[in-house]
Amino acid sequence: MQGSYLFSGIIQRLTNSVWSHVAVIYKDEELERILILEAEPYADIRMIPLSNYLKDYKGKRRSYKGQMVIAKLKEPIEDMRLNRGISFGLDALTKPYDNYEIFRIMIRILFHISKRERNRSYICSELVRDIFAKSGVIIRYYDTYISPDNIWSDNRFEYKYRIL
Repeated sequence: MQGSYLFSGIIQRLTNSVWSHVAVIYKDEELERILILEAEPYADIRMIPLSNYLKDYKGKRRSYKGQMVIAKLKEPIEDMRLNRGISFGLDALTKPYDNYEIFRIMIRILFHISKRERNRSYICSELVRDIFAKSGVIIRYYDTYISPDNIWSDNRFEYKYRIL
């Protein structure tokens, strides 16, 4: 996602990218719902209908301010591995968003210090990285943090649609 919010701009500047957010889309065929599994500041890890982004973002009766695109892995993941990743994401629901990680990333970028320590909190790109890792897809990154741009730049993903 390419947000037009203050927090989005901070992430875009820190990571030198147009992308400020990343999430996993989960389509439930039986319920006929498209859901977004994401780590969101002040909302923690949550699953919300895609329609909330399109029509009622944060309860304000308007769409998300910014661009949303959908990318997909070029090679499908076998069902057993895919379910393992989805289950991991569902088990992470309500775990806290790591509000301080953005600050720590900024310090690491500016001073090239302090590798991240594992904790029970997430930022969006860490959650997506770990969901895919549980599915057997390792997303590589070459710094002390993973950003939405690292996921977008992975050539195993391909752009499918722009929805906003």
